[in-house]
Amino acid sequence: MDPDRRIVLEVHSLCRSYGRLRRVEAVRGVSFGVAQGEIFGLIGPDGAGKTSVIQTLAGVLMPHAGRALVEGLDVTAESERVKQRVGYMPQGLGSNLYESLTVDENIEFFRDLRQLPPDVYRKNRAELLAATRLQPFLDRRAADLSGGMRQKLALICTLIHLPDVLLLDEPTTGVDPISRQEFWQIVRRVVEERGTTVLLSTSYMDEAERCHRIALLHAGTIVAEGAPESVREQASGRFASVTAEPQPLALQILRRRTEVGATEVFGDEIHLQFDGDLRQIESALTTAGVVVRDLAVREPGLEDVFLQLTAGAGRQSAAFRFERAPALSAPASIDCRDVSRRFDSFTAVDRVDLSVRHGEIFGLLGPNGAGKTTLIKMMCGLLEPSAGVIMIGGVNVRTERERVWTAIGYMSQRFSLYQDLSVRQNLQLYADLYGVTRATYTVLMERLGLEPFASRLTKDLPTGVRQRVSLLCAMLHNPPIVFLDEPTSGVDPQARRIFWELIYSLSREAGVTVLVSTHYMDEAAHCDRLGLMDQGRLIAAGSPAELREQSERRSGSLLAIDADDVRRAHQILLRERPDAVLFGRRIHVRSVNAYADQAALTSRLHREGIGRVRIEPIPLSMDDTFTDFIRTAEAAAHV
Repeated sequence: MDPDRRIVLEVHSLCRSYGRLRRVEAVRGVSFGVAQGEIFGLIGPDGAGKTSVIQTLAGVLMPHAGRALVEGLDVTAESERVKQRVGYMPQGLGSNLYESLTVDENIEFFRDLRQLPPDVYRKNRAELLAATRLQPFLDRRAADLSGGMRQKLALICTLIHLPDVLLLDEPTTGVDPISRQEFWQIVRRVVEERGTTVLLSTSYMDEAERCHRIALLHAGTIVAEGAPESVREQASGRFASVTAEPQPLALQILRRRTEVGATEVFGDEIHLQFDGDLRQIESALTTAGVVVRDLAVREPGLEDVFLQLTAGAGRQSAAFRFERAPALSAPASIDCRDVSRRFDSFTAVDRVDLSVRHGEIFGLLGPNGAGKTTLIKMMCGLLEPSAGVIMIGGVNVRTERERVWTAIGYMSQRFSLYQDLSVRQNLQLYADLYGVTRATYTVLMERLGLEPFASRLTKDLPTGVRQRVSLLCAMLHNPPIVFLDEPTSGVDPQARRIFWELIYSLSREAGVTVLVSTHYMDEAAHCDRLGLMDQGRLIAAGSPAELREQSERRSGSLLAIDADDVRRAHQILLRERPDAVLFGRRIHVRSVNAYADQAALTSRLHREGIGRVRIEPIPLSMDDTFTDFIRTAEAAAHV
């Protein structure tokens, strides 16, 4: 924190509990401060306590112990004065909006609520509409907006009185990459131009990089705090990535070695945390007959740090074992041909052609509302396609729905378990439906580490454990194909890693074809191939590496710029490079000629008085890749 800046938000030993006897401690002794003009991120999974902290600072919740102050005002004693000073955007897509009102009517409602003078309102409204590009949609009802547009409208309503403090609770969850980028540009703009102080929460670890400082929150306590780069430095050990064949054998060998602390599969790569000499690890692999294609040291990510600090990065077990699934006769396990689904005048899925091979992990990536769930429901026979043909294992879903149901497992995004039944009762219910013996699910419970939770009600389970139970229910009848609809939404990082271990075991050991949907772009690396969906269309398909290569050939590589006075450097570059994005303390720019641009951009910044400038190419993220595909598809649609 800059010692010369005024502290605007103060939290001292904050505690907040829930339940009749306050047995659930959501926030436990949290303390931090946020300076004027700073973006401070509360980073952590659902249930970490982020929302409780933000709602306390917004004057919505009262703390049970400790203090919270906004610009020197105690939120307990002066909550109404605090509410006048802050702009608070609650969690959920446009949750502060009125669905039946238009864009314009929602903005006017918040003008009346804030009692803004006409001239101030007109000026703020014009600036915010220009920044969000919502001017053409003023007559559209909030209920009819996309997720990204809803969040931008919610931000307008939050900012209409241009508060000095912004409290944003998971503002980009479920929002497409382009809208996320535009959302961050707006936040950056009000910070840089007005010195607004921003406290935001997110479960996306990559968004932590966009903040000046962060606090990693776990089980109601802060486990690390500081600038993102200083938090990453807290990682212990070294980190590397290995591409090797056969991968299952390489994984077994790595997990047996004492110097390897943690492993995780990312598509064709294995990421590991280790101590000692990397050459010895390579030698052990090659001696065992493993062909090492690539072996490289990598920088730890914030998720690696989070898992270490929460004691979640210990040696992972390879005990997830499933029986070999029966083979299917068709060459492609899943085949969609020109599939569409319309709801009255709205097209949710638009002419999708998709083929998934037997035994592969195929990821459907895209924001909420992209059409992923609708497409999966049609594949499972739960929705009738408006057009097109879907074949599952050579069986036509439209004409032989019941045969399809015996060949698939389906883990729903919304509903898989009965909340008022215990784990064992849920499993018994599914076993009876599928005609499976109790002995079958008892063995699987042990393999998945669920035996200690057998008697607990599903509603009382940790999210990660509940997701494992849902997967087990979907797999009880040993189906050769399984559909998983956003299975890791709201799950903490350690539970997400365990869940992907299960998916990997299903694919590689049991030969199960897995189709999984997600809006977490970083999960793309776990998949063999991907389908990128946007507005009901499949805009690209291929392996993660293939999609990145396509994007780089079309739009160039990614340059990361580290410079003195990075905010001023960003403003300088924006004059000529409107695509320049401030990403934490670095600036990201796409470049079709990296060598020439490195020299030109360095020279330009030096001429403007920026002393230290360091520019290096970095790998494209899937977020960058998806954004590029969306923009390319939109440009083609307007030709």
